[in-house]
Amino acid sequence: MSAYDPSNIFAKILRGEIPCTRVYEDDAALAFMDIMPRTDGHVLVIPKVAARGILDMPPEALGPYMQAVQKVAAGVKAGMNAEGLTLQQFNETAGGQVVFHLHFHILPRWEGVAVRPHSGAMEKPELLEGHAKKIRAALGV
Repeated sequence: MSAYDPSNIFAKILRGEIPCTRVYEDDAALAFMDIMPRTDGHVLVIPKVAARGILDMPPEALGPYMQAVQKVAAGVKAGMNAEGLTLQQFNETAGGQVVFHLHFHILPRWEGVAVRPHSGAMEKPELLEGHAKKIRAALGV
């Protein structure tokens, strides 16, 4: 397994070097809108611990992080009035990981609405903020 690279984009977001549309934050995690969403309301949840993937996340930090993932998932489902959720987590290049900082994708889902293909197109900031506002309201933050 390769070493954690502190210059990855999520580490830069955690340090405040790159902006994001925040949804939720606690001592263990930061949740923000994916700028290239595959569904409306697509959120990423990253740990504040420097972990490349799930296998090198310290066990004592995993519990609080997963509690944050669960809380944000509930907020995404409620805030986006979704009928279901898809959670994705990838590890290493062969597993589909692109950013090498542990993260979960939370995608709200609706019957008959397909996940959009990853086009690389960035969403309009005002649309992301509108979705984030709904999710934050559902989370009470």
